[in-house]
Amino acid sequence: MMPEGSQKGDLRLYRAIDFPLKWTLDKIIIKRPLVDSFIIPHEGKFWLFGSDHSGIGTQKNGQLEIWYSSSPRGPWKPHNKNPIHNTDKSMGARNGGRPFVYDGNLYRVGQDCGETYGRRVRVFRVEVLTTDEFKEVEVPSGIEESSKGRNAWNGSCYHHLDVQQLSSGEWIAVLDGDRVPSGDANRRLILGFVSVLAVAVLVVLVGMLVGAVRCIVPLSWCPHDMGKRSDAFLGLERSNLLSSKLRLVCSRLNRMSWILRDRIRPNTCTGIFVLALTVLVAVVLTCGGITYIYGGSGAQEPYLLNGHYSKFTLLTMTYDARLWNLKMYVKHYSRCPSVHEIVVVWNKGIPPKSSDFDSAVPVRIRVEKQNSLNNRFKMDSSIKTRAVLELDDDIMMTCDDTERGFRVWREHPDRIVGFYPRLINGNPLRYRGEKHARKHDGYNMILTGAAFVDSQAAFKRYWSKEAEVGRALVDSYFNCEDVLMNYLYANASSSPVVEYVKPAWALDTSKFSGVAISRNTQAHYGVRSSCLRKFSDIYGSLTLRKSEFSRRKDGWDL
Repeated sequence: MMPEGSQKGDLRLYRAIDFPLKWTLDKIIIKRPLVDSFIIPHEGKFWLFGSDHSGIGTQKNGQLEIWYSSSPRGPWKPHNKNPIHNTDKSMGARNGGRPFVYDGNLYRVGQDCGETYGRRVRVFRVEVLTTDEFKEVEVPSGIEESSKGRNAWNGSCYHHLDVQQLSSGEWIAVLDGDRVPSGDANRRLILGFVSVLAVAVLVVLVGMLVGAVRCIVPLSWCPHDMGKRSDAFLGLERSNLLSSKLRLVCSRLNRMSWILRDRIRPNTCTGIFVLALTVLVAVVLTCGGITYIYGGSGAQEPYLLNGHYSKFTLLTMTYDARLWNLKMYVKHYSRCPSVHEIVVVWNKGIPPKSSDFDSAVPVRIRVEKQNSLNNRFKMDSSIKTRAVLELDDDIMMTCDDTERGFRVWREHPDRIVGFYPRLINGNPLRYRGEKHARKHDGYNMILTGAAFVDSQAAFKRYWSKEAEVGRALVDSYFNCEDVLMNYLYANASSSPVVEYVKPAWALDTSKFSGVAISRNTQAHYGVRSSCLRKFSDIYGSLTLRKSEFSRRKDGWDL
């Protein structure tokens, strides 16, 4: 075994005493700080590939050297063409994993470190490897980069690939990856503190302009200050040349307040403009500094549950008048890390093509024969995930919100988990907005225009014989399909069937287009109130199924 030894400055070979748990040092084979080294047997010799970045004139991450020997224990002789590569760091000189042999050809994996350390791997076929010559040519790696950008598991970098052939003859590869580029945390911390320091300077500047700051340093350090000082302190001042120069600098700094106020009078139009601009820049820098320090890398990451990730299908229902909205919707949500596929239920008009969308995941257009809201919950054997996010095409929220909702659903897959809570109560029953639920600190319904459901259980329940009367009412009102789903869930269990997740923000884009299905809020609420009363008669009441806000420990249901 030959672990990385660059920090110790040598390359060490270990021998197994009790494989794979006990090892002993066999030999230090080379006393050089090599990185990402490997040893391979090839045509009767052992070959050692590695990079030494410690030399003068060495291109970091762009250097490669080769040694050869008759034994893995050495002695090792340098290749006659060393350094084999000393070039740009994006060219793949630094090793990116063990080499492999395929169809009699030797392949080397290298790292492209051009944009950041280990941005991607490149694969090279070795055509000549002798003690005097080395030649390799790049071949396609076969690794497709995700269109999800930073949100992909390897969106920022992937720099090591290990390829092995199994005893069955099949090949398997292990590839590492990260959403955050190397050094990103330090870079953000530095930029954040620089922004905070700049804000402090601007605060002092504003104070000087308005007269609140008259002296930047203590007056006792200023030569013109006539305050009483002790004889010992005066003697120290006279004898210390550095202190004298420092007092002179401080005195000049303090005079800046008067100079600024003289040149930029705060009670003039110019002065007011400069003050306003300075305050605006300070606010921008403050927000930027906080974002750099606390805002993370910008990548949207999924949430683990019991050490595992998963995927969900996003399903939306629309028609031709909302196509512009749909394109924006698909582009945004397809980049969310856990989205597996987007299914568009097309209810009316000429359907678009899947190729019309800028999407990082497959988009499937499901064209319906009848314009019915019941199509939203239609049985669909082509959906490959158990979790489905039913999300209206006019709702825009962050990927992090959808990921948090998915995390909660994975904990409670037997429930409707969504972002819009409602409280159904009163006599007679009335449909009211979220404010009513907040006022009474509870909810018993989640709108499925933005909610996770179990694609198998929910769709089967919706198309059961028991729901036939409800579906007919949905068609007659052209409304209330989400209300019906809540009643069907509640009717099937005595346990809680809804869970709320508060989004950081959510935007209804239909308000800007005039194509909203429920433009008249009062009339819309009136129809839904009628639905509530009829569904309650058929499936039972929801009024006793109230769940309180802030009852979960995750803090996402405030």
